[in-house]
Amino acid sequence: MLRSFGLRENCLRRNLTCSGESLDPITVPPESLWIDLYDPTPQEREAVKALFGFDPPTKDDMDEIEISSRLYHEDGAIFMTVFVLSKTETADPECQGVSFVLAADRLLTVRYSEPQPFNTFANRAERQMNLWPRGDMILAGLLEAIIDRTADVLEKVGADVDEVSKQVFGTNGDDPARDYRKILLKLGGRNDLTSKARESLISMGRMLAFLSQAIDLKTTKDMKGHIKIMTRDVQSLADHTTYLSNKITFLLDAVLGIVNISQSRIIRILSVAATVFLPPTLFASIWGMNFKYMPELESPYGYAFAWGVILLSAIVPYLIFRWRKWL
Repeated sequence: MLRSFGLRENCLRRNLTCSGESLDPITVPPESLWIDLYDPTPQEREAVKALFGFDPPTKDDMDEIEISSRLYHEDGAIFMTVFVLSKTETADPECQGVSFVLAADRLLTVRYSEPQPFNTFANRAERQMNLWPRGDMILAGLLEAIIDRTADVLEKVGADVDEVSKQVFGTNGDDPARDYRKILLKLGGRNDLTSKARESLISMGRMLAFLSQAIDLKTTKDMKGHIKIMTRDVQSLADHTTYLSNKITFLLDAVLGIVNISQSRIIRILSVAATVFLPPTLFASIWGMNFKYMPELESPYGYAFAWGVILLSAIVPYLIFRWRKWL
């Protein structure tokens, strides 16, 4: 999908004539300031190449792990690839690469995922006047929307972790009916999302450092101020992800410890029960032998005596365990 945005009535609004009809070639309006490519087709890539004069980054280019392959100058443009969160409200959040290309006063974005900030920024920019005259300012607005969305995600993760903490360490934390498997799965999911958020923030921090040097002589003081503020926000959010990760790790260890304690308690009870019933079983086995001569069988008090010994042999170990506070 190809979307292009240009200035109309001093607002950044989507152009409705960016694609041709039927078999006509796709064209991008030359007045476009922001061109957004989502999972582009070969025809859409050709249309963007005709406007910019270079090929847009491919998915393989965006998946490169080397920093030099993500942040570089080429053909008079600045190429930057960062990881951006998407599908954060689902059970399988993603952190996919998104490429930002600054060429003159235009911005090109290439992506193969659907991060929410792209639509959020596009909808907001339609109502804001005189804020998006150039591609670098549009880039700043997009990055701010991505950072705000990441902060919202981390706030939600923090709330979920606090809720789990109350469940684990609350007054009913040792409730045997509590499903610790669900708690572990929830913590694992929050930890995965936090790790992806940290990966995104680290890549964005590198991008902002590169951007501040790449456009140092071509930008205004306002843009420099935006970059400094975003850099501080990214650093603070990265620190917050470290805090959340440590808290989640602590809760994971705590839950596993509680599970181990519960299992140890069960094993201890079973061990005590086996010890309590072992002597009565021994005496019952002795008197259940089929020998011809057994003196107790001839005694009129043999039955009561046997019961007394069996009960006493069970009570004495039980009292010992209670006295040693093993129960």
